[in-house]
Amino acid sequence: MRATTIYGTRDIRVEEVPDAAIKEATDVVVRVELACICGSDLWAYRGVAKRADGQRIGHEFLGIVEEVGGDVKSVQVGDRVIAPFVWSDGTCAYCQAGLQTSCRAGGFWGSKGSDGGQGEAVRVPQADGTLVRVPADAPASLLPAFLSLSDVMGTGHHAAMGAGVGPGSTVAVVGDGAVGLCGVLAAKRLGAERIIAMGRHEDRAKIASLFGATDQVAERGEAAIERIKEMTGGLGASAVLECVGTEQSWGTAMGIVRDGGRIGYVGVPHEMPGLPLGKLFGRNIAIGGGVAPVRAYLPELLADVLAGRIDPGPVFDRTVSLDDVALGYQAMDERTALKVIVQPQIAG
Repeated sequence: MRATTIYGTRDIRVEEVPDAAIKEATDVVVRVELACICGSDLWAYRGVAKRADGQRIGHEFLGIVEEVGGDVKSVQVGDRVIAPFVWSDGTCAYCQAGLQTSCRAGGFWGSKGSDGGQGEAVRVPQADGTLVRVPADAPASLLPAFLSLSDVMGTGHHAAMGAGVGPGSTVAVVGDGAVGLCGVLAAKRLGAERIIAMGRHEDRAKIASLFGATDQVAERGEAAIERIKEMTGGLGASAVLECVGTEQSWGTAMGIVRDGGRIGYVGVPHEMPGLPLGKLFGRNIAIGGGVAPVRAYLPELLADVLAGRIDPGPVFDRTVSLDDVALGYQAMDERTALKVIVQPQIAG
């Protein structure tokens, strides 16, 4: 079968790789209908996060179950399923606590020895604990929304949960990528009264407004901090969603959170200094977040998509074939696309 591999900085290829196949009785094989490119994939694409030559890549996908291991009970051949960005057994103490990302039997798609999501098919270990089945009568028009539940919508939701967003909250979202925009939608879903979206791109600002942003701030750095303090009576936001993971974004988050507020962080940290514990302590600022346990959130978010209460699908603004996946990476790297769907071309 064909799948996306990476060979170094801005070197994305599509190659023939061994077919996805059942290895354990708890496995299934999923034929990928839709995958996508994540902002975190760009760290490897840009050479910041190192990958081995030829390593598989991609961790967001949905598809149709084609083969089922003998011990699998929750899905059957022909089911459409969503795969969160890690697999997990669903039974360990961490999984039972809703922290599937720490499952000792789990792992990340594209890690050594595993299939990446950006390919024609994927072997899914621990299928019963990992996959979430989509109802057979769900309309195909919702496939992009379902795909978002594999990562970015659940990650934006995790940021909102970490920031303590609830009814009446004043929220500021640092980052206007797909995760940040989903954070806006998550904050709206959780009842925030005021949602300040931060970003300079008009097309993304339109999505933020669609998702529930009440205010937009285009400034950056100190100017952004001063603008948000001005908008909030000098106090800052009670809940801040940090969705980037850089020193600058953290500086902004610290500058705009009010004393006694919370920062929910989900931006993958790269080249970050230590947190300013003295300031956090003195201002009673709480921090929550980390890698999102998307599997824990998937059932409730899927129910809301199916009921029409949320639609994260607009975060996708371009679709490429598997053959053109490198162009998708280039478009996201150059910010000419927000988030790219990869639609594998299945031979036969």
